[in-house]
Amino acid sequence: MTISIISVGNFWDGLTDTPVGPREILIQDGVIQEIGNTIQAPVGTERINLSDKLVLPGLIDSHVHITSRLELISDFWSCSSVTKAFFGADALKIHLMNGFTTVRDCGDMDVTGYTIQDVKHAVDSGLIEGARLITSGHMISPHGGHMDLAALLAPSYSITQNCLADGADEIRRTVREEIKWKADWIKFAASGGFASPSDDPGYVAYTQEEMNALVETAAQQHRSVAVHAMGDEAVKMAVTAGVRSIEHGSMAAAETINLIEEKGVYVIPTQYAVIREARFSEDDQYWATSGATPYARIKVRKYKDKLLETAANFAKSQVKLVFGTDLGLHDYNVTGAKEFGEMVINGITPVRALKAATSVAAEMLKRDDLGVLAPGKTADIIAVSGNPFEDITVMEQVDFVMKAGKIYKML
Repeated sequence: MTISIISVGNFWDGLTDTPVGPREILIQDGVIQEIGNTIQAPVGTERINLSDKLVLPGLIDSHVHITSRLELISDFWSCSSVTKAFFGADALKIHLMNGFTTVRDCGDMDVTGYTIQDVKHAVDSGLIEGARLITSGHMISPHGGHMDLAALLAPSYSITQNCLADGADEIRRTVREEIKWKADWIKFAASGGFASPSDDPGYVAYTQEEMNALVETAAQQHRSVAVHAMGDEAVKMAVTAGVRSIEHGSMAAAETINLIEEKGVYVIPTQYAVIREARFSEDDQYWATSGATPYARIKVRKYKDKLLETAANFAKSQVKLVFGTDLGLHDYNVTGAKEFGEMVINGITPVRALKAATSVAAEMLKRDDLGVLAPGKTADIIAVSGNPFEDITVMEQVDFVMKAGKIYKML
């Protein structure tokens, strides 16, 4: 039995609107037992002094791609499943050291295998150190859609991908296949995207019947559905089908945002990955160093005004926003905490951004053991210097990381 007490200079539980000052946190066997001003503990209890830090729940990034790297896009088909697994293990370690104790992978980039589940097993069994991993299998897409990566090849090559499905029957089969290989969520592409080579962000990939069949099949096996949706029509159709989370939603109209709010659907806006590019759409130096493809810039320029308008509308809404970065399709050399600053630049308050990465994310994921610091919760705890409620950029340097009661970083 392991017992420890953390002495905290300033404490935020993931729920209140401001920190509440000094506290002590008693942890036993990876679970928070008590939080108070002063806690009595048995002799020999380990004491951890964070009296000069602000402590908050371990962060949750609900949209990453750990089996991908931006620098590998041009060599994608030459990378083996083993290579992708190594990158996945490395990504989870990066997330953990940056304070993200839990991540949800939103699309295994090994589109001929199921590498993501091997990486999850390695973390869960203690073979590797990294963030806790929640998976959504592959991103199911039609041929010619957002996840049809054959567009990176010459037309003379024929490649079979495990995530492509057309028509309700094939979609149902593919959903069941993903669940067979232990996907925690189901993910599909309802529209095109910006990073993909051959599809438009504004187009609709599936019919309403196809989307309904996908969500219904997932629900039969108690799986929630996340949807990649950029354009307004695709977002509306996905909400109508009953998805739990909208990934991006970057061009949803004001009326559609009202519908999202009414239905209680969560939105992961990934603003550093999308809205930042819109703000810098005419900056040649930015694009020269961003690593993004030329066709991404063409698409961003086409939809720039709509992207910025939708971001402002999300900030004004009461939609349940959830933190997500799209790292993997964007550079892992950039800490995911940069997303906090982008959210604030786009009008989202610091406390709303912080809740998006803690209590609201845990609520979306149906993980009532995470995202909040309270007795009975898993001891996922991080600490920063400074006050992110006043300067959100302090989240970009995490000084202390504990996951399930084990310390992984302490500066």
